Amino acid sequence: MKEDDRAPISYADAGVNIAEGNELVRQITPAVKATHRPGVAGELGGFGGLFDLKACGYKDPILVSATDGVGTKLRLAIDTDILGTVGIDLVAMCVNDLIVQGAEPLFFLDYFATGSLDVDKASKIISGIAKGCEIAGAALIGGETAEMPDMYSPKDFDLAGFCVGAVERDKLISGAKIGVGDRLLGLASSGLHSNGFSLVRKILSKTTDRPDTEKPIEELALTPTRIYVKSILSVLSEHSLKGLAHITGGGFTENIPRILPPTMSAAIDLDSWELPREFQWLMDEGPIAPAEMLKTFNCGIGMVLVVDALDCKKIKQQLEAEGETVVEMGEVVSQGNDAQVTYNGALK
Repeated sequence: MKEDDRAPISYADAGVNIAEGNELVRQITPAVKATHRPGVAGELGGFGGLFDLKACGYKDPILVSATDGVGTKLRLAIDTDILGTVGIDLVAMCVNDLIVQGAEPLFFLDYFATGSLDVDKASKIISGIAKGCEIAGAALIGGETAEMPDMYSPKDFDLAGFCVGAVERDKLISGAKIGVGDRLLGLASSGLHSNGFSLVRKILSKTTDRPDTEKPIEELALTPTRIYVKSILSVLSEHSLKGLAHITGGGFTENIPRILPPTMSAAIDLDSWELPREFQWLMDEGPIAPAEMLKTFNCGIGMVLVVDALDCKKIKQQLEAEGETVVEMGEVVSQGNDAQVTYNGALK
């Protein structure tokens, strides 16, 4: 065959359709615009997202950033074709990490990679991201959609998120002021959130038994991660919080020590709340030892606050007024051994 006889080849022939990408941007633009807040200084589609910190009214701000993904919860979402909520998970995993330092989330960027761009499905996913930003009060100011047929199978996708927040320097929460006798308040989770799903999927794959729940366990497991930003910002406007721990991978056992001074420990009363049904089913069906549950899952508590004992009642009441379910779950004690979290009672 002569050189001139060869048919021309395009990027679309290689599996990347730029026109579909442009259509996706068109579809998601209204959802993105709904997230705009004071400080947004540019439009979607530029080479970089613009944000004017001065327009937010900060005087001496510290910037706080966080990046995260959704893990293998995505595999369950893909297999069940329930795609509208994993975007909320993506935002939640980032903004909940910012608020534990007292930072207000300002703006968010997403990365969406797939083997073959399905505009309708991608629009559901990114609309979920926009919804999460709206709940958190953060602006979705940019992102990247990558179609990579040689990296992912056609229906597969991955997500990553990046968020920046700010807090006035004198309001930064570091845990340094935590003392013996401070109380622990737990905020109820919305379910499994976005951690431990490799273990969840393993259990689901090895049994046909399902718990007696209103929704199928697979759908229940995909309940989006609760975003605690607005309720905690409300409390911070009136009270001081000594420390906060977002209960993600590592559960209580790994996450609470991240905010405690080295000489102190958290004594948690496991009898102070009831283990939600989906967690009880996982523990029984696994079976999973209680210690493994406590260092893998949130077990029904997605955020832990450390507060002064004198402020505990008022803060609890305000959180409840903001729609949170609050558990008085323990206190800070002197560390008597190498463990920075000790448990009394039993998961049940």
